[in-house]
Amino acid sequence: MSEIVSNRKARRDYHILETFEAGVVLKGSEVKSLRAGLGQLGDAFALIQDGQVFLHNAHIEEYDKANRLNHNPKSVRKLLLKKAEIRRLAAQAEIKGHTLVPLDFHWRNNRVKLSLGVGRGKQEFDKRDHIRERESDRELRRVTMHRMKRG
Repeated sequence: MSEIVSNRKARRDYHILETFEAGVVLKGSEVKSLRAGLGQLGDAFALIQDGQVFLHNAHIEEYDKANRLNHNPKSVRKLLLKKAEIRRLAAQAEIKGHTLVPLDFHWRNNRVKLSLGVGRGKQEFDKRDHIRERESDRELRRVTMHRMKRG
């Protein structure tokens, strides 16, 4: 499984409680753009409407060689999930403070898949704690590497 595009803000701004892998209905020019790495998930979100899941605000650049058959970069894209998964997502999304956050586009068996997470928003102090932990881990790794080189 190789990652194409990731949403780096997602794990910083949300506690990811559960993840799902969904297929994405794409046009040929969208797949070619993603193959070139020309996509963004920064502002993207997913909504459940009429028993189906849709991806909004995912930006996939136009493919320059597709001329008149090109796609709309900000179009709404349908996500392919099993009915049981959609019901589970709907139940979790109904809980106050939970949202459906796209985590990344990736390849699986030559198909573009989307990792979709159920997230609960982090408070400002949670973000600071996370940064503090990350920096202390980095410092600890630096010190142990320094000791290993010396001795």
